[in-house]
Amino acid sequence: MGLIPNTHYPLPITPEPVANMVDVQNLRDKRKINIQKVGVKGIKYPIIVLDRQNGVQHVNATVSMYVNLPHLFKGTHMSRFIEVLNAYRGRINIKTFKVILSKIREKLNAQSSHMEIEFNYFVEKEAPVSHAKSLMEYTCRFSGETDGKKTDFLVGVKVPVTTVCPCSKEISEFGAHNQRGMVVVNVRFKSFFWIEDLIRIVEESASAEVFSLLKRSDEKFVTEKAFSNPMFVEDVVRSIAVKLNSDPNFTWYSVEAENLESIHYHSAYAYVEKE
Repeated sequence: MGLIPNTHYPLPITPEPVANMVDVQNLRDKRKINIQKVGVKGIKYPIIVLDRQNGVQHVNATVSMYVNLPHLFKGTHMSRFIEVLNAYRGRINIKTFKVILSKIREKLNAQSSHMEIEFNYFVEKEAPVSHAKSLMEYTCRFSGETDGKKTDFLVGVKVPVTTVCPCSKEISEFGAHNQRGMVVVNVRFKSFFWIEDLIRIVEESASAEVFSLLKRSDEKFVTEKAFSNPMFVEDVVRSIAVKLNSDPNFTWYSVEAENLESIHYHSAYAYVEKE
């Protein structure tokens, strides 16, 4: 049976030789305005990060990458950011972040580069009494920039905690209002550390920890522990600051705590940073 020609099929397109394509980004711009950051923002990308317990952890990250752009040039080459990200996606961690920043500068022929990576990190936690195990989710963030001479790099964690109000406990005949709080810590440091250690510092500085899985015996333990350890947001940030001050590895930090108040239609908030 013979084939009948079908004119609806598109004809093959021969790719245009790269040599004949105009590089618009490299064209001159006459407005004489330098751009401090230009690049790609909010890329959803699977990466691999270091995990103290399991070696590595596969996570879905949100990545933003930028460089500076001198006033002479019309634009930057966006695809090159993705090329760098793809090359290092299996090796993104505290140890390699500075290398990636330098690679971005080199790849885009820029004076400075900046990168932010945010991802949800899971840690296996054990309930205090039943010892039931479950995965607890934390938000982690790497951010940094370099100009080739100086590099700045921050590691941040967002940790849920439980707090009990000291004032409520003091003035009430029984009970006290309690709530979930969110603590965000960012640090500069001298040498490698584990994200889990920073999370532990935060959890030990609140009235009690938050767990994914609690049996009745665990719930009793946690609520009684929180009630016996009431804390304002001011207490939480100060307690974390004391712990970070005692560790010479941390050269700078910022700590913010927000209590999602259970009896007020507002949040309680406190912020402190190392001067």
